[in-house]
Amino acid sequence: MTEAAGGASPPHYLGHRERLRERFRKGGADALGEYELLELILFRAMPRRDVKPLAKSLITRFGSFAEAVSARPERLREIEGLGEAAITELKIVEAAAKCLAKSPIEKRLPLSSFSAVVDYCRTAMAFLDHEEFRVLFLDRKNCLIADEVQGVGTIDHAPVYPREIMRRALELSASAVILVHNHPSGDPQPSTDDIHLTHQIIAIGKPLKVVVHDHLIIGKHGHVSLKGMRII
Repeated sequence: MTEAAGGASPPHYLGHRERLRERFRKGGADALGEYELLELILFRAMPRRDVKPLAKSLITRFGSFAEAVSARPERLREIEGLGEAAITELKIVEAAAKCLAKSPIEKRLPLSSFSAVVDYCRTAMAFLDHEEFRVLFLDRKNCLIADEVQGVGTIDHAPVYPREIMRRALELSASAVILVHNHPSGDPQPSTDDIHLTHQIIAIGKPLKVVVHDHLIIGKHGHVSLKGMRII
């Protein structure tokens, strides 16, 4: 091992960092474990520290790479040794993933690809630790006008106001909407309240000529379409 100035050996993690980067350059994400991907992110924020234990702590606490980068900043701050610079790096990765997933559906092209919509919604919501209710507003050609979060709540409830959704649809001159919310529990099966809320929104939209195309429920390991289930 080459000695640093003054005869001291360089920190062991410097060689580890370069080996990890080289594996990533050659094999991409598939060549690395999830905690190693987190290491690559943490390198930027912590240039003079062995970040492997911290990366493993994130996986242990949150369960996966996706859940770690999606975790709220206040929960990330509970991890000992994880500073604001590192939290910012994690949230940058989350934001980049959402932008990449959203790109195919935000170009004002018809939403003909159901899989692209699901992929975007899963990226945006599947690993949140709280419920969010979002609405995709569409024009007469089923092109995306806006994607807006209408309610943010707790682990099992997000406040939703059907009349506010339709008021916003009229403001945007939307002809249709796709409703989306997540189940942090991981199980995407609709509850009785989910079904009732959907029918309520459909009923309010009908005289306004705003159609509810679908209601997607997103879980960590899958999704459910109420239209696909013939509930709407």
